[in-house]
Amino acid sequence: MAETVLVAYGTTNGSTAEIAETIAETLREGGLTARALPARSVTSVAPYDAVVVGGGLYAGRWHKDARGFVRRHRAELAHRPVWLFSSGPLDSSAADRDIPPVRGVRRTMNKLDVQGHITFGGCLKEGAKGRIAKMIISSGKGGDFRDFGVIEEWAKGIAASLAHVQRLSGQL
Repeated sequence: MAETVLVAYGTTNGSTAEIAETIAETLREGGLTARALPARSVTSVAPYDAVVVGGGLYAGRWHKDARGFVRRHRAELAHRPVWLFSSGPLDSSAADRDIPPVRGVRRTMNKLDVQGHITFGGCLKEGAKGRIAKMIISSGKGGDFRDFGVIEEWAKGIAASLAHVQRLSGQL
């Protein structure tokens, strides 16, 4: 199995970080070494065999730290398995149907030939930063729409995929 997986994330209010930590924890439970780090703090992906990148969605765009991470590390990412996730819908839509990636994430998927993408429900609670976030909360449209069972299942799929690749490479 691949030895190390980086889960890099861009977040404003911390809910995407909690998703990333859940993914890393699930990968560790699956026998991998996994580390969740803020995307802006990662200086190299060289120590990692695979990478998961996630970002919150804001006005139809992936978080700037996730976008910047992919831009900075594009060459290195092209040589390892990569998965992407988005978080953001503040309703049950992510639980009801598969939400396609936003345009910028779709471009990244094509450039890097990523293994997969998923959009998870978002979370916006009292105390969130930003004028728009505060307006959303004051209008009663905030809340926690993340489904940690779905997040864990997705991460288990990544672990299984990496185990499969390792078995194939061991047969060569």
